[in-house]
Amino acid sequence: MLRFVSFVVLILASTVQAQDRRPSHCIAIAEATPRGEFLYKAAWSDPVPEYTVRLSYIAHASFLLQTQGGLSAITDFTGFLGTSAMIPDVVTMNHAHETHWTAFPDPAIPYALNGWGPFGEGIEHHLDLGEMLVRNVPTDIRSDFSGIEENGNSIFVFEVAGLCIGHLGHLHHIPNDQQFAALGRLDVVMAPVDGGNTLPLPEMISVLKRLKSSVVIPMHWFSGYTLQAFMAGMQDEFAIEIPGTSDLEVSLRSLPSRPTVVVLQPRFLTDEE
Repeated sequence: MLRFVSFVVLILASTVQAQDRRPSHCIAIAEATPRGEFLYKAAWSDPVPEYTVRLSYIAHASFLLQTQGGLSAITDFTGFLGTSAMIPDVVTMNHAHETHWTAFPDPAIPYALNGWGPFGEGIEHHLDLGEMLVRNVPTDIRSDFSGIEENGNSIFVFEVAGLCIGHLGHLHHIPNDQQFAALGRLDVVMAPVDGGNTLPLPEMISVLKRLKSSVVIPMHWFSGYTLQAFMAGMQDEFAIEIPGTSDLEVSLRSLPSRPTVVVLQPRFLTDEE
């Protein structure tokens, strides 16, 4: 009898968890995008509105994602977020360079996800936190030892509030058809636009135009020159918005009707906001 009760409890818990996350359409092709307006000027410490995700650009390739229910995730975590004492629920890391990972994440962080596994083997993540699902698509990186390390990095995808949010990490090659299919339809994508350490700008622009995400947030840019060159290459198909903030709140109802590049300004986290 005890076994049966435990089984029923597990089923109920699984059902509740499944209801907590608004279903996304990552692997479906979006036929149309709702019209709406972005919401800006929201401090990272403010409450997140219903069915909304807040993205805060911290530095380099690190972003903070926050949900209405209080979950938080940091991309390309280096161990330093600023002067804030916050402990995120999830951090993701890539090991192309030390500015994208740390060997010593705070043990208080519940989930520290490496974008790589044993050399050449890669790793697979499918972390379901109820309100947020975190998964990865492995990619290759340039290696000092063998030229190319297969599956040495990852593109991480966050499915939350009905949205699919992708972080391209330290992308070194154009994804193949299988990788594009695994990514699915990304509503928001964070893309490195340095034009050298990752993909050359023409190739990165071609990747983003194929993804056709509603919102593209450039990251990993080292000068205004490369950022301007990126925007110039995107403006024929994408609108350009420069709100002058480090934060962006986005929801299904607020996605722009035309694909848009949104330039956020990096800012470390403090508890004084």
